[in-house]
Amino acid sequence: MTTSQHVNLEQFIEGVIRRNPGETEFHQAVYEVAADIFDFIADKPIYHEAQILRRIAEPDRVISFRVCWEDDAGNVRVQRGYRVQNNNSIGPYKGGLRFHKSVNQSILKFLAFEQTFKNSLTGLPMGGGKGGSDFNPKGKSDHEIMRFCQSFMTELFRHVGEDTDVPAGDIGVGAREIGYMFGQYKRITNRYVGVLTGKGLEWGGSLVRKESTGYGVVYFLENMFKQDKGTIEGKVVAISGAGNVATHAAEKAIQLGAKVITLSDSTGFIHDPDGFNREKVQWVVDQKAHSRGSVADYVKVFPVASFHEGERPWGVKCDVAMPCATQNELSEDEAKILIKNGVKAIVEGANMPCSNDAIALFRDARILFGPAKAANAGGVAVSGLEMSQNSTRISLKEEELQGLLREIMENIHQNCLEFAVQADGYVDYAKGANIAGFKKVANAMLAFGIV
Repeated sequence: MTTSQHVNLEQFIEGVIRRNPGETEFHQAVYEVAADIFDFIADKPIYHEAQILRRIAEPDRVISFRVCWEDDAGNVRVQRGYRVQNNNSIGPYKGGLRFHKSVNQSILKFLAFEQTFKNSLTGLPMGGGKGGSDFNPKGKSDHEIMRFCQSFMTELFRHVGEDTDVPAGDIGVGAREIGYMFGQYKRITNRYVGVLTGKGLEWGGSLVRKESTGYGVVYFLENMFKQDKGTIEGKVVAISGAGNVATHAAEKAIQLGAKVITLSDSTGFIHDPDGFNREKVQWVVDQKAHSRGSVADYVKVFPVASFHEGERPWGVKCDVAMPCATQNELSEDEAKILIKNGVKAIVEGANMPCSNDAIALFRDARILFGPAKAANAGGVAVSGLEMSQNSTRISLKEEELQGLLREIMENIHQNCLEFAVQADGYVDYAKGANIAGFKKVANAMLAFGIV
């Protein structure tokens, strides 16, 4: 990047910060993309004249609403709900709903911004959106969760639709929550349409949806290694998280011959030097799903392992690091440790889990880095396939969906390669994903004029 391009980038980001004060996660997400896009559009005045990047970084709309519900003790509770509709240039808004105490406008704007590029990379006709609430389902009864979801959808229903905006699940929103929200949507509108994805199989859901994000992360890693003339087989893998993405990524990595040695939750991480197998991964799934307990108890069942309270797994020596928990869980200092320990690849399973400084270190060290907008796009890809199945009133078989998921992840990898290969032969997947995702959305926006 030339000096003048760098100055233009800094001025652009200053404008983003000025227009969106205090929204640090959103600032971070925009900077990470813009740093690569400014270089790409430097000799393409049409994008500058139409202010394309400025327009993508300004959501089409941000909807905020009050959600009132009653707990089991009869107390009136008040939460805040959101839907951020970032860009629908290539299709209806598409992106998950997150129920977590950390949810705020900044986090949802960054997620919707990222989702725009992620959905573009899949090749499916989906725009970018995200939503949720600061409601925390942990510790709540089923009836409390039902009452909250019904109240949430009573506000949201007027902003979504099968050809307008199709939310899915995210952290804190699984098939149970989707079911309660879909039931309320159906009750209010008297319509049975594919307005949500992540539904139960009995009422319009898709096979493979639960596994798709975690499996897709590993498929993307597999393609990265193939491009680098290597293989995932025999690699030692450190994974953070113990939720849907982390456990299915572990499952698929093990199937392909890797040795997974860590999983984690908010209390700390497990290090199993013998490696996880199917039984051990299932124990973690059951522990989190049924007892909602800490992974700390793992060592009582499998004493070969150790539990590291309050720590993250990035100090453990590994060939591959897969951050699959939450945003900004891998810092610059942790990146230095991974590099020192000889890590060969980092693949993001969560959304923006690596800080920008950590990403810069990985890229400078010429280490394979799979960014979230490419690597974890398998989930939204199968959500898109669920939308297609709902529209045509058909259900695809598991074998077909598994094949389509693999094919989509291969295509995403190929789309990144178009702009990723550097002069020295290093494949900069972050740059490739940012530019490829941007180009499709930008060209659609140009076609529509100034709207």
